Amino acid sequence: MLDPQLEARIAAIRADLRDEYQQPHEKPWIVGFSGGKDSTVVAHLVFETLLEIAPDERRRKVHIVANDTLVESPLVVGHIQKVLAEIADAARAWRLPVETKITRPAVDQTFWVNLIGRGYPPPNRMFRWCTERMKILPTSRYVKEQVAASGEVILLLGVRRGESATRSQSVRRYDNGERLNRHNDLPGCMVYRPILELSTDDVWEFLASVPPPWGGTHQALIQLYRDAGGGECPVVTSKDDVPSCGTTSSRFGCWTCTVVEKDRSLAGFVEAGFREFEPLLEFRDWLVAIRNDPHRRSAQRRDGRYTVAPNGTFIPGPFTFETRREILERLLDLERQVGHNLISRDEIQRIYEIWSEDLTKEPARAGAAARQAVGG
Repeated sequence: MLDPQLEARIAAIRADLRDEYQQPHEKPWIVGFSGGKDSTVVAHLVFETLLEIAPDERRRKVHIVANDTLVESPLVVGHIQKVLAEIADAARAWRLPVETKITRPAVDQTFWVNLIGRGYPPPNRMFRWCTERMKILPTSRYVKEQVAASGEVILLLGVRRGESATRSQSVRRYDNGERLNRHNDLPGCMVYRPILELSTDDVWEFLASVPPPWGGTHQALIQLYRDAGGGECPVVTSKDDVPSCGTTSSRFGCWTCTVVEKDRSLAGFVEAGFREFEPLLEFRDWLVAIRNDPHRRSAQRRDGRYTVAPNGTFIPGPFTFETRREILERLLDLERQVGHNLISRDEIQRIYEIWSEDLTKEPARAGAAARQAVGG
């Protein structure tokens, strides 16, 4: 049983969702699903809304979309896949217009292809090359496909005003006072935030008290948070959301994340008994340790230029071929050690292709660097 005040707030959200769904147009809904507590509440309430509407009035398609960067924490991505499968099965049984989707980065833009293939150093706060390639672009591409098919879409996000001071400021900046707000970066996409005014306690009480309409309980999600002591990295479709990915707070996300000083969520899983993931932590820490080692970095950038900051500090280029080769060898050893697929064969093939292209370009780069050095 929910607290009466929370029950009233949830009833108001349900009524608002139903009213929006029954508006006289055909714009599909896209639910951004990270697998965490807030997006799970949104998916739960949307599914309930569809069940409460007469079958002949369920005219608008609902897409429940998650993002897999391909370097997600194995426990988290496993949870997302399981929940989406349950939602899809239940939607088929109830004949609901629901489609589930997991977006992934293109092979050429994955973490390993950029790190090992191109030699990009592991991301940090000043050079966070990962978020746009691995999170924003895949999901934005899916949204754009639906816009192209329907003319306009409505993106439902599990954003809450009380989530953090940064989130509250972002909400105020882009809130037009209406139910729907136009997306800043995606033409034809309107944003709907149905649980905006719920508190964190409200979310947890709801998940603990109300079983999901697709069956089972939310207990696995609650246990996931207990084990990790963290929060999810949300579905990101805008650079305005980037600060929530790779913050100092403990969040589910990429096990390779080097933007944070310490991966508290993966460490929490290890401390909770998932000792098989301890080598992942050690590998991630090794990537941090070698990031700024001058002996592992080329002097030239990938375009052949030398870079000096305005303060006179020399900025090294990508990892050397020797270091890239070492990272790949260690990663493949790690894959055998933990028994999880950490890099795909397609990624390895693309890495070899980039290495071959780079080696072919080396003489031309050397000539260009020489000309730059003499001012030619």
